[in-house]
Amino acid sequence: MYVPEGVPVIRGTNIGQHRTLKGDWVFVTDRFADGIENCVVKPGDLIFPHRGAIGEVALIEQHHGRMVLSTSMMKFRPNPQKASSEFLYYFFRSDAGRNEILRFGSQVGTPGIGQPLTSLRQFRAPLPPLYVQHSIAEVLSALDDKIDLNRRMSETLEAMAQAIFRDWFVEFGPTRRKVEGATDPVAIMGGLVLDPDLARQVADLFPATVGEDGLPDGWFSVTASRLIEFNPSEPLKRGAVAPYSDMSSLPTVGTIAEPPILREFGSGMRFRNGDTLFARITPCLENGKAAFVDFLPDGKSVGWGSTEFIVLRARPSVPAPFAYLLVRHDEFRDRAIRSMTGTSGRQRAQADSVASFLTVQANEQVFEAFGQLIVPLFDLISANGRQSRTLAANRDLLLPKLMSGAIAVRQAEEALA
Repeated sequence: MYVPEGVPVIRGTNIGQHRTLKGDWVFVTDRFADGIENCVVKPGDLIFPHRGAIGEVALIEQHHGRMVLSTSMMKFRPNPQKASSEFLYYFFRSDAGRNEILRFGSQVGTPGIGQPLTSLRQFRAPLPPLYVQHSIAEVLSALDDKIDLNRRMSETLEAMAQAIFRDWFVEFGPTRRKVEGATDPVAIMGGLVLDPDLARQVADLFPATVGEDGLPDGWFSVTASRLIEFNPSEPLKRGAVAPYSDMSSLPTVGTIAEPPILREFGSGMRFRNGDTLFARITPCLENGKAAFVDFLPDGKSVGWGSTEFIVLRARPSVPAPFAYLLVRHDEFRDRAIRSMTGTSGRQRAQADSVASFLTVQANEQVFEAFGQLIVPLFDLISANGRQSRTLAANRDLLLPKLMSGAIAVRQAEEALA
């Protein structure tokens, strides 16, 4: 039934902790969607899983375009003369709203809601005057809008870093363009370094010829383990309390999505700021889940987490983001997928196999220049992440107080200002 592209199908996995719907997506054809008109959603619709991730809610917004619901989802279309969709979305995100959903749920077997449509019609929500609903929604939406803006900015910054990584270390663009006769430094750098003086300094670091192996002269092929330490050991003893992250913390793009919790260390992988966490199980591996660790309080802190990811740490003289950008490379992910062993449903990529992935060793000056360009981009991504976590904490603090009337909208606006 699913096709490579077409009308997106909303499943429980597409609903996250933030307003934005998240991938990974499956699709049906427009013709198929025409035949299930009751499952087509419109802007302003609220959608709820009635099987699996019950208690979650999402809001369909104008930019989402045409989408359909999977069979595990249900929708509610508020009367705009009586209720604000945004207000109801935030109510059902609150503890009171979540409890209202869960009172119709069953935890026997797979969590679910029996008689979904009948139960949905019985959901109860407070309805203050419409202007109050809109005011509350505006306060909370402003925080979510900024979180979403930070996410999109971080995606752009990462795309810039990925473009430089691929051009330098996969396609050998600066050397190739020199061989093709380019002389302008900005042109040699493929337009990825726009400052003429900086472009000249960096362009001079790249050889103007290639060897018989097809690599820039003086560069050579090495296994990833020559540049990156895989699953490094750390002196974190059993019983120590340390930040813990599991697979749910790993976003498809960027840094850790949610702050880790503190847990008593048992057994698991250890990591520090600057390390990369790479998912090694399906379906996370196929989806390219990875994270650049930036959330530990200082350079001496050690975190730990699930054995379902591989920890990578760039070796001295290699910029820390190099490891993250490498694992986001399609060929590295394909190698990891081919290395998977284990029984069906519990297959894992093997660290030893991905550690033997072939990459290139450039001279130290190239790695240094790469770090000077890339590290500031990752610093901005990290700053965006920290700010978004603060905004989300403020939103979650204000949400129940606004919904219960414990504080007025004006008080909330003043506090945020």
